[in-house]
Formats: sequence, C-alpha cells, structure tokens
Amino acid sequence: MSFELPALGYAYDALEPNFDARTMEIHHTKHHQGYINNLNNAIKGTDLEGKSIEDILKNLDMNNLAVRNNAGGHWNHAMFWKIIHPENKGRLSGPLAEAINAAFGSKEAFMEKFAAAAMSRFGSGWAWVSASKDGKVDICSTPNQDNPLMPGSSSCGTPIMGLDVWEHAYYLNYQNRRADYIAAFWNVLNWNVVEANYEAIIK
Repeated sequence: MSFELPALGYAYDALEPNFDARTMEIHHTKHHQGYINNLNNAIKGTDLEGKSIEDILKNLDMNNLAVRNNAGGHWNHAMFWKIIHPENKGRLSGPLAEAINAAFGSKEAFMEKFAAAAMSRFGSGWAWVSASKDGKVDICSTPNQDNPLMPGSSSCGTPIMGLDVWEHAYYLNYQNRRADYIAAFWNVLNWNVVEANYEAIIK
C-alpha cells in the first residue's frame, strides 16, 4: 500500500492567529504531500514497499537520500499535525510533568531549552522532545527531515513532540522571526497527545 496524506482533523484557518491558514494549507497539501509522493516513488518495487513508516526509518540506509529525506518528511509532519490543535488541549501534568521537572527543573526551564534547540538549528530542521523507556526525557534537534528514530542520528530517545523549523512552516506569517513562531507554537500545542505519546513509550 502506498502512503497517503493524513487528514489534519481541523480547518486550515483553525490555528489562527498563531499559524495562518495559507501557510497551513501549503504546508499540508504541497510540502507534506510532496514528501509522500517522492517516498512512494522511491520505495516502489523495492523491499521497503509495504513496510510501515516506522520500520523504514528504524532500519534506514542513511545513504539512500531519497528515502531518508522523504520518509523523514512524511513521519515528521504526520506527528506535527497531531500535536497541534486549535483548542490548545490539556496542560502539562502527570508522569510527563514529573519527568520534565526532574530533567529540567521546571516547565519554564524546559520551554526555554526547547526554544533554544529550535532557534540554534542552523538552516532547516526540527527540534524534538524525546523519551526513553525508563521515563527520562531529553531535547535535541536534527537537520533537514532527519529525526531521532533514524540510525546514527543525534538521538535523544523516541520523539513525543517535534517542531518544524523549516522556513516553509512559518515564513509567510513570521518572515525571519523564528522566535515569534516558536512562541506561537506553545499556544497551539496539544499536551494531551504529547502525554499519550510519552505514556505509550514508558508503559
């Protein structure tokens, strides 16, 4: 089966004024769809065809740039759409809050470190919060469409949330003001999904 573009579950204008409708539409229907189209073409007729996106990423030949870039682009964006929501659902609580306090001292310190990881990623890439099976959380960033699931990446565990810092994610609204885009991200973050991702790893 070929990979398909996942539905957002909300309208393109639902995240305004934080994420504008035009950016969301282009990001979803052009950029993400492009990664999916290229990924399907790259794996067609190979032993990767029919495998899950997670299997492809975890056993990736990092020299296969067509699969690396597009499989990463698909998985990263699919996660991104799930962890943002117009209602800013939930709040940091429970085991995840405890793990973040243990690792960073406070929610505020955690947010500052995450923002620093997103700001310091030169060029295009992603900032991640990941978790290990023992419940510890960490923050890292990856270039381009890489992610911590890939072999040999700057892995900080299994991702539970990620922020796209490619310019296509924010330039129409924020131009070069990446810091403003990062600040807006917290206004649309769906903590319920992030916490569910965390609990699925530590169970």
